[in-house]
Amino acid sequence: LVLFFSFWSLAEGGKLLVVPQDGSHWLSMRVVLEKLREKGHEVVAVIPEASLFMKSSQSFTIKTYSVPYTQEFVDKYYHSIGEKSFENPFILEKMTILLSNMSELTNMFSSTCRHLLYDEELMKYLQDSKFDAIMMDPVLPCGPILAEHLSLPSVYFMRGLPCTLDYKATQCPSPYSYVPRIFTSSSDHMTFMERVKNLLVGFSEHLLCSLFYYNYENLASEFLHREVTILELFSKASIWLMRYDFVFEYPRPIMPNMVYIGGINCAQKNPLSQEFEAIVNASGEHGIVVFSLGSMVSEIPMKKAMEIADALGSVPQTVLWRYTGEVPPNLPKNVKLVKWLPQNDLLAHPKTRAFMTHGGSHGVYEGICNAVPMVLMPLFGDQMDNAKRVESRGAGLTLNILEVTSKDISTALKAVINDKKYKENIKRLSDLHLDRPIHPLDLAVHWVEFVMRHKGAPHLRPAAHDLNWIQYHSLDVIAFLLAVVLLSLFISLKCCLFCCRRCCCKKGRTRKPTKSKSH
Repeated sequence: LVLFFSFWSLAEGGKLLVVPQDGSHWLSMRVVLEKLREKGHEVVAVIPEASLFMKSSQSFTIKTYSVPYTQEFVDKYYHSIGEKSFENPFILEKMTILLSNMSELTNMFSSTCRHLLYDEELMKYLQDSKFDAIMMDPVLPCGPILAEHLSLPSVYFMRGLPCTLDYKATQCPSPYSYVPRIFTSSSDHMTFMERVKNLLVGFSEHLLCSLFYYNYENLASEFLHREVTILELFSKASIWLMRYDFVFEYPRPIMPNMVYIGGINCAQKNPLSQEFEAIVNASGEHGIVVFSLGSMVSEIPMKKAMEIADALGSVPQTVLWRYTGEVPPNLPKNVKLVKWLPQNDLLAHPKTRAFMTHGGSHGVYEGICNAVPMVLMPLFGDQMDNAKRVESRGAGLTLNILEVTSKDISTALKAVINDKKYKENIKRLSDLHLDRPIHPLDLAVHWVEFVMRHKGAPHLRPAAHDLNWIQYHSLDVIAFLLAVVLLSLFISLKCCLFCCRRCCCKKGRTRKPTKSKSH
């Protein structure tokens, strides 16, 4: 009977193709895929043979393709990202490193995409499988190219795109005056100089993204046999599932096909293992502090590790620190080093007093869900912007990990633990976030199923996509009305001049005979 209902649910379900992105992006997408599989849908994920977190799964089908690098290279590459986060070069050297890393990144992943698109056996399987839709993280846009080739409606699952391409691709207004650009670390209440900086960053976005996506544009044009831009590919998405909400993100305009699912990774609390339960209970009335720099950084330079260890020893709380590097010689007794920790379950424990984090969106939302004030030490990517958002809400403090001292860390940690305003503010954010009609996971699943059922969501696509730049800004209308006004003024002026001349001529003819008579 169970087998019968299992096969019946599969027959009723749809077929979803998935092109995920490695790293922490995959961790939240996997939750959605597992939920879709539970509801009877057939899920096929296409991943490279060598990856960081994307491995085989019992919940859905995995199809792999060969790549021009090894598993060892992947592990070293992601490990190097964490190591480079603790380097502090001069500004010119920093720009050189940034451009070099960007070139290396795009070359590596565009090459990966090429291997996928030109894998004839896999592409034939995908074409013959008759999928209902494709779901992807589009930050590295191999998925959009594949969606266009297979003519499938697409669902984007993402934190954001570089250069605000997500809002440009959806034709969503994004004013420079109060919508801070990525990597600016500004809030929505900007000073004059911050607005100048925001405008300059906004003007430079096109150039930066042209460089970043150059290889992908060439590959897309080559594979699709027509000239195509990345923005054009992104604009084809049916639904954009955005992994944040307005409790965390600053209020701004959004489009009908943009769905906010912030907090999707906040799972129900599970009981702690005996090991962690014993540590938490032994902390007494002071409680614990959870410290993790994310899934990609678990060891740091010894000098910095010793500074952090010295600071952690200054608080009475027990500190659970996810760390796999060499043990600092000055490690205090109240600090417990672990290679892995159940982060969400620890944050949900009533004895947790603070959360020290790198500011990744997953960790930030777990902090918000469980109402734990934060000390944020951002390392790379959007983490600086995430930290700014938490700090601007009064829910935590941000430290520059490259320049921070033991005293700075100690002061910040004591502040978020002892100053009640941080706990009150994060509790208010948590209450707002959790007061919702539907859980973000259920909302995400609904919209994926919606696109599968209806073969897209064209009714949510604004007509702005069909307008050129001149029409969108009504420059042709303004020019027409200006021409009408100028023509009207010109005609009115000519009429006035004509009338004036006629009047002057009549007066002249009237005066002339009068003068001759008197003479």
